[in-house]
Amino acid sequence: MSFKNFGLDSRVLEGIESMGYENPTPVQEQTIPIILEGKDIIVSAQTGTGKTAAFLLPVLSKIITDPHEELIKAMVVVPTRELAIQINQHMEGLSYFTSVSSIAVYGGGDGSLYAREKQALTSGIDVAICTPGRLIAHLNMGYMNLAGLKYFILDEADRMLDMGFNDDIIKILSFLPKKRQSLLFSATFPKKIRELARQMLVNPAEINISLSKPPEKIAQLAYVVYDNQKIPLIKDILQHKNLKSVLIFCSTKISAKQLSRELKTSGFAIMDIHSDLDQKNREEVLTDFKNRKLNILVATDILSRGIDIDDIELVVNFDVPHDGEDYIHRIGRTARAESNGEAITLITDKDQYKFLKIEKLLDSTVPKGQVPEYLGAAPAYDPKARSDQKFNHFRKGKPSSKTRNKKPFHKPRKK
Repeated sequence: MSFKNFGLDSRVLEGIESMGYENPTPVQEQTIPIILEGKDIIVSAQTGTGKTAAFLLPVLSKIITDPHEELIKAMVVVPTRELAIQINQHMEGLSYFTSVSSIAVYGGGDGSLYAREKQALTSGIDVAICTPGRLIAHLNMGYMNLAGLKYFILDEADRMLDMGFNDDIIKILSFLPKKRQSLLFSATFPKKIRELARQMLVNPAEINISLSKPPEKIAQLAYVVYDNQKIPLIKDILQHKNLKSVLIFCSTKISAKQLSRELKTSGFAIMDIHSDLDQKNREEVLTDFKNRKLNILVATDILSRGIDIDDIELVVNFDVPHDGEDYIHRIGRTARAESNGEAITLITDKDQYKFLKIEKLLDSTVPKGQVPEYLGAAPAYDPKARSDQKFNHFRKGKPSSKTRNKKPFHKPRKK
């Protein structure tokens, strides 16, 4: 099945193509038609099944065809600021060829961040992706006009209830117009989720999706490292493996550029490919990689689905992917056709719990390799302890500098 079969707006299809999506995942295939019909829906889907695009694509397509109003049209509520930022980045990519605007709304910033959010929410941003506490802070001030809200999405609902957001969700629902389309996504369907569904959904359709698994012929391995050990370890791996085709994924174009520069300096035949390159240059780099003019390609996540090249011997996750779906798509670039392949992931302290969640979703433990002694001592793999430390730090009201300085990207409305 193709995304073209859904009847999505042509500008949305352009966004899908630019992000490298090929075919819809099972949750997208089952969910998108129902949302396009205007029905409420409750979906059981783990993070990593493609559920974000499953609700963004049809809602985006419907917003484009709605009469133009300077009002908030869709609201996505999520449990954490990290997820709000991630979904907003997803929306920016899919909506690139449209005039639809979006913003991530989350706590932990300074007064200027709140002021920017207020300006966007009062001027009529199309899509607001919010954490519950921050959204309620804006709602209580009385300046958000939700009269034009047509789509309400509650993502990772079970996690939100586990985190104690039940009363917040009920309060948010009290501000929303009665006539709306509501979508609820949850990894599980416990009693408390079904009670919540009865309060926010009207005659909903119900979808249950399980996570796909990577092919068994991919040999998976992970190294637990400190940040300053990542590039030296990559060099060590590449020097000791006589490989004709290596694909390295980075989560940002900054890290992709830095890694590419370092490896070029060490004499490797390498190029990087990311959103700063225009389409012509991207195609030239991919052609050189296919033709073995260069044997190492560094790519960002945004292109992980669009690289369709056989005979890639090794895929390296320089940064841990956001979720299980990204992990599967990244490592799935190797072991194509009848060949075997290898996938290596580098895990830093801050990514240990994220990688544990990927392992849980995959229902398997990825073997951990031994970091060469000359690179120095490496950290232990103890994701539970890392998670507890982060939680305790958050409870003390001391967000990290990375979180404090994070600013949402707000794409201005095209007139």
